[in-house]
Amino acid sequence: MVIKDRSPFTPGNPVPVELFVGRTTQLEEILKNVKQARTGKQENIFLAGERGIGKSSFAKFVCNMACKERLLSVHVFLGQVTSLDEMVRRIFEELIKVSNTQSWYEKISDYFRDKIQQIDLFGVAVSFNPSKEETRELVNKFDEAIANIAEKIKPEKSGLFIVLDDIDTISRTPDFANWYKSFVDKVATHFDYFPICIMLIGLPEFRDNLSKNQPSLMRVFRVVEIEKLQDPEVRDFFSRAFKKVNIEVEESAMSIMVKYSSGLPTIMHEIGDAIFWIDTDGIVKVDDVVNGVFVAAGNIGKKYLDPLVYRAIRSEKYRSILRKLGESQLSKSPDLRFKKTDIVAKLTPEEKGVFDNFLRKMGELGVIIADKESERGTYKFINDIYLVSILMESLEHRSKAK
Repeated sequence: MVIKDRSPFTPGNPVPVELFVGRTTQLEEILKNVKQARTGKQENIFLAGERGIGKSSFAKFVCNMACKERLLSVHVFLGQVTSLDEMVRRIFEELIKVSNTQSWYEKISDYFRDKIQQIDLFGVAVSFNPSKEETRELVNKFDEAIANIAEKIKPEKSGLFIVLDDIDTISRTPDFANWYKSFVDKVATHFDYFPICIMLIGLPEFRDNLSKNQPSLMRVFRVVEIEKLQDPEVRDFFSRAFKKVNIEVEESAMSIMVKYSSGLPTIMHEIGDAIFWIDTDGIVKVDDVVNGVFVAAGNIGKKYLDPLVYRAIRSEKYRSILRKLGESQLSKSPDLRFKKTDIVAKLTPEEKGVFDNFLRKMGELGVIIADKESERGTYKFINDIYLVSILMESLEHRSKAK
């Protein structure tokens, strides 16, 4: 038996830099803008992609590359942040944290004076706690403050690369869109040299939020979209990850992993992690992968489908339709696509009455989409693992019913 202590996979977290694969075209495009920022030209990027596509992992890799271009890089997660004050506070706190052990830290800490608090918790950390008045001033004079930081980190760094991730909540506020447009305009009219590149990260609809709140804002962004990984890239990822821990993968097993990953890094990590712990002899075989896929499906169901779908649909009719849909598709080996007419034939009269609304709701939740490449009335699941998760919920429900 192989003794294991640490999985190379990181479900729910950005992928380690050494396991990053693909996105070559998008990376080259962003690095071109990073290099321009280094020369004093401010750049604004919007990185767009669907859930689970690997936006944060990509951003982490870009930050690493920007550091090699001599830019100080910070990755700021905004989560449920709704105010400009908290957003700006987090940006400067991250800048202070990454500078804490650097030669220029004293210059930055002197600039912020008593706003920085040293915390000794199993090592020295810092927090940034300006007063409300001071925070408001940083919001209003963000361009000046950031330019000042860029000046103080010379000659060690040539500028700043700031990533604002998870902008869901704040992108809906008109204040953010108006503030960002004002910030860009002030830079353009008051600074000849502004070596700053800012990259926002979000779903495509977040970009729509910004455009709706400030129609002229999106013209300032270079939009970069990332899509699903191709099969060779998924294969490369699994090969690297398992090789890192000296585990072999049989070709037939690899093919199943690639298929069920659907090109989504989130699912790749869930499947890989489940298989890592299931394997007992250092060789990944078909049985290991089959069991791993079911474990991953259960984990994904709890993490994503449960809060995304099951808590959003209270109707037992909807849940019954979803179970029948999952069972129907997996009986076909599995098939992501389904025809509306085929499913209707399996429904009760009451379920047929709400089926159109069900399809609309599943589309809004990002579980299924209309398949425009097939005949009208054809839909498909976003990925295989959602389908497996739905089947597992159906089997669990059936077992409880018995």
